[in-house]
Amino acid sequence: MSEKCIKIFVTGRVQGVFFRESTKCQAINMDITGHAINLPDGRVEVLACGDVTALERLVNWLHVGPELSHVDTVHVEDVQLESPQTFITR
Repeated sequence: MSEKCIKIFVTGRVQGVFFRESTKCQAINMDITGHAINLPDGRVEVLACGDVTALERLVNWLHVGPELSHVDTVHVEDVQLESPQTFITR
């Protein structure tokens, strides 16, 4: 099992539409740890750590997001493995 951490920046209508909480539910179901936070510029930042295959599934889901959202762009960056213990929203 190959693990890594990625940081994802999602733009569009992604704040105020349960995007972070929906992302948290998806991540927990995929055994991914990290966080989802609203940024002041309207984007959502997602830190996701886990199995590479699960991370790919999460990124695919982030391109669509929850029902009330509208995703314009998803930007993914590799980051140093951080190994958070859980997935949180802030």
